[in-house]
Amino acid sequence: MKINGVSIALSAPLPLAELLTQQGYPTTRIAVEKNGEIVPKSAYETTMIADGDVLEIVSFVGGG
Repeated sequence: MKINGVSIALSAPLPLAELLTQQGYPTTRIAVEKNGEIVPKSAYETTMIADGDVLEIVSFVGGG
């Protein structure tokens, strides 16, 4: 699988929320796209990630 263009090896499918925690991403202030589709925050626990998936993760930054 790939996260923001970087290949990551997965030993088994896992929930998106767990992957985000393992990779050090906060689950607040981010948006996740899986295989070209936005994943709602309410689905992070139930969305399974497996080899072959492509994720784009964008962090929101405050300021002005």
